Amino acid sequence: QVQLVESGGGSVQAGASLRLSCTSAEQRLTSYAIGWFRQISGQKREYVATISRSGGQTFYTYSVKGRFTISRDKRQNMVFLQMNDLKPEDTAVYYCAAGEFTSEFDDYTSWGQGTQVTVSP
Repeated sequence: QVQLVESGGGSVQAGASLRLSCTSAEQRLTSYAIGWFRQISGQKREYVATISRSGGQTFYTYSVKGRFTISRDKRQNMVFLQMNDLKPEDTAVYYCAAGEFTSEFDDYTSWGQGTQVTVSP
C-alpha cells in the first residue's frame, strides 16, 4: 500500500487545460504502474490512462486519446495527467492509483483521495 495525493483539479471552461499531479511522500512511485481513473457521482469509476513503471509505456481510454497525456517525473516522484481541450463530459473526480500496467480497476491496490475537475460549456 502506498499513500497517494492528487492535486491540480479545478473549474474551467470547455477548451481549457488542466494538469493533475499525483505524488507520494513515503514511497517511490517508480515501484508501481500509475493509473488515472475518474468518477461521476453515482456512477462506476472509469479508467482514463496508465503509465508503466519505467515511463516508457502509456495507454489511454479512447475518449481521451490525443487530448490527455500521462507522464512521470522520477526526480520529483510525481505522475502527471495533462488534460487539454477539456469537454463538459470530462467533469468528474479524478483519482490516481498505484498497481499494475492495466486498465482494470482491481489491479490497482492503492488510491488517492481524488481531485475534482469541473468543465463548463
